Amino acid sequence: MEKTGVARALISVSDKKGVLEFARGLSSLNIEIVSTGGTAGLLKENGIPVVEIGAFTGHPEIMDGRVKTLHPRVHGGILAVRDNPLHREQMAQNGIRPIDMVVVNLYPFVATTSRPGVTIEEAIENIDIGGPAMVRSAAKNHRYVTVIVDPADYGGIATEIEKTGGVSPLTRKRLAAKAFAHTASYDAAIAAWLAKVYSDI
Repeated sequence: MEKTGVARALISVSDKKGVLEFARGLSSLNIEIVSTGGTAGLLKENGIPVVEIGAFTGHPEIMDGRVKTLHPRVHGGILAVRDNPLHREQMAQNGIRPIDMVVVNLYPFVATTSRPGVTIEEAIENIDIGGPAMVRSAAKNHRYVTVIVDPADYGGIATEIEKTGGVSPLTRKRLAAKAFAHTASYDAAIAAWLAKVYSDI
C-alpha cells in the first residue's frame, strides 16, 4: 500500500465545525471539492470553489434530500480499485471519476432524540443513509481513499497533504478503523432508541 495523492474530495457534513478552513486549505492545494446541500451552499457563500453533487452525478438531489449521494458516480468513484483494468474501463464507460477523499459526518440522530418531545417522525428524518454508505465505502477502500468523520482530524490531514503531497497508508488505516467505529456507534444508537420507543407502542 502506497501513499496516495488527493485530487478530488467529497465533503458532506452536518457538523460544520472547521469545515471552511479545511476546505479552503484543500482548494489552495488544487484539490477539487464536490459537495452536497447545505455544505455546498456554505462553501460557495465563502468563496470556496465547489462542484455540487447534482452536477457531479448528472442527477438532481430528490425526495427532500433523501436521495442525493446514492449514485454509481459517487460510490463507483469511491469504491473503484484503481489498479484494476476492468474497474478503470468501467469507470470510463460510465463517466465515473475517482474520489480520493470522503469527508462526512452524520445527521445528528443522538442530539435530535435527546430533545424533550421529539417525535418519531423527526427522529426518522435524522437517520442518515447516504452518509454512512459513503463512509463505509471509503473505509472499505482505504487502500486508495482517505475517509474523515471527525473534524478533529482536519488539521493533521491538511498538514500531511501539504508536507508530503498525499496521505500515508498508516493514516488511511487509522482513519478507516475510526470510520467503522463511528458508523457502528451511530447504528447502535438508532437501534437502541427505536427499540425503546417501539416497546411502548
